[in-house]
Amino acid sequence: MLDIIGVAGLGKDFCAISDPDSELNTMYRTVFMPNDASRLLDLAAIFVPFAIIRRLLVKRNYELDQAIARIRNVVCDLVRWKRRQLAQGLEPDADILAVSINSGGFEDEERVNQMMTLLAAGHETTATLMTWAVYHLCRHHEHQSRLREEIRAHFPSPTNPRSSISAEEIDRLPYLNAVCNEVIRLSPPVPVTLRIATQDGRVLEQFIPKGTTIDIAPSGMNLSEEEWGDDASFFKPERWLNPGCANSGGARRNYALLTFLHGPRSFLGQGFAKAEFGCLLAALVGRFQMELLDPNFIPKTKIGITARPVEPLLVRVRALEGW
Repeated sequence: MLDIIGVAGLGKDFCAISDPDSELNTMYRTVFMPNDASRLLDLAAIFVPFAIIRRLLVKRNYELDQAIARIRNVVCDLVRWKRRQLAQGLEPDADILAVSINSGGFEDEERVNQMMTLLAAGHETTATLMTWAVYHLCRHHEHQSRLREEIRAHFPSPTNPRSSISAEEIDRLPYLNAVCNEVIRLSPPVPVTLRIATQDGRVLEQFIPKGTTIDIAPSGMNLSEEEWGDDASFFKPERWLNPGCANSGGARRNYALLTFLHGPRSFLGQGFAKAEFGCLLAALVGRFQMELLDPNFIPKTKIGITARPVEPLLVRVRALEGW
């Protein structure tokens, strides 16, 4: 995932697969894979003020600060390198950073902040979504088979050197988008988002004073039977295929899906993350048949920056002919 976001976002291959122990990969693991003590304190934060929890995480905070600073230095260097390449006509206008520089609408500091957000958004969230997509499709072979049929009927094999698929073509596959949307709804990759009240107010008759930190858990709305019906907790891509439901899944209102939040503070990289997710899932399901090694395996969720299975997801994969 890091290689994909590197090429598409910054025009740089980070070699995450060929060099997994590179400095950038190591820093990413530090940021996105908290240790057991950190996870325990995250749970304690439900009952203990966040300011106190932060003081207890001295070592973890130091490691995070160092890792984020190093990642930021890499991004700063890439922005300067990209600017020089474009000025000399050596770099095509083919990635998000190049488009941002050529637009002239941002200062370099803003570009660095945008790229930092994009690296996090396009890397970890999509990897987590792919994990849960594989799990759900292994649990529901009928959906996996139907998705594979649609993919093979409309797309050439990615092993074909002449194959080229655009984002618009991905958007035109109704069942692929239905499966992606259902995974996004049922298994939101970011379990909790923090917001701070900018003024006094009320939520469901509860007074919220200005300055209060509020935890927003997307799954609370995503799995609400009041919003989605009695089958809210079931993996059911068909809910997105009913007439007029391609964007809502049949929910009572748009705010029923909170995975990427809403409004001006919604998830900046959601468009890219969804497109990346669709492309990766199409390539994987079109080429391989997948099944759980243990058909009865039900994963427990490990809560960190993202929500992943506690135990490794063990899957038997078989390459299929004809594509």
